[in-house]
Amino acid sequence: MKGSQDAALKLRLKQLIVRETDKAVDPATVPDDQPLFGPKSALELDSVDGLQISMALQVEFGLRVEDPKQMRRLLADVNTLADHLQPQ
Repeated sequence: MKGSQDAALKLRLKQLIVRETDKAVDPATVPDDQPLFGPKSALELDSVDGLQISMALQVEFGLRVEDPKQMRRLLADVNTLADHLQPQ
């Protein structure tokens, strides 16, 4: 199953994102397809949040991305990240 179709994986990612960025929101309310960063972001994440998330992804999922631009693309939204972690 493709990651963006796996509700359990997406909830796990949302919980990780909320936990690592200390946001006071219910992870279940984080949209799957809206940007995580920028002015249209539901969470208003910044580069420090991105670094915290990337470190947590490395620990929890073994995801290691050296290129910051590539990591930024993977963290575009929850669906994109889930698809990268579980491509099929």
